[in-house]
Amino acid sequence: MDLARQQAIHFFGKGRNERIVPMWSQTITELKRWLLELPHSPTAALIPNRHGAAITRFGVKQRLDCAVKKARQACPSLKNRHISPHSIRHTTAMHLLQSGVDMTVIALWLGHAKLETTHQYMQADIEMKREALAKLPSLPTAF
Repeated sequence: MDLARQQAIHFFGKGRNERIVPMWSQTITELKRWLLELPHSPTAALIPNRHGAAITRFGVKQRLDCAVKKARQACPSLKNRHISPHSIRHTTAMHLLQSGVDMTVIALWLGHAKLETTHQYMQADIEMKREALAKLPSLPTAF
């Protein structure tokens, strides 16, 4: 990882597909600070578990559950919300879509091999718009 030349991280996701994710400059700063605390070894895990090995998907879920439990104390609206790594991924995709980011860019970001896989977000966005429209008062019928 060369954080001086690029502000992105490369990793392998499901199906061993390589993902390249851009990062904010603040994230790069924090990551550089974190790297100073890690053992200087080319095989050291970037995010280690308590035994020093790379954190697993299960470990990520456990850490997220701890963070959500703490957040619920300060934000009661989270009480009945299901929050998982997948829901964060889905929410990020929806925010990108609602911000006008092209579907092909979102597909690349998510590591989808086919654009059709990303199409579910477009369908969800249309449904959200329908729900918002239904909440508006009806227009008068006479002109």
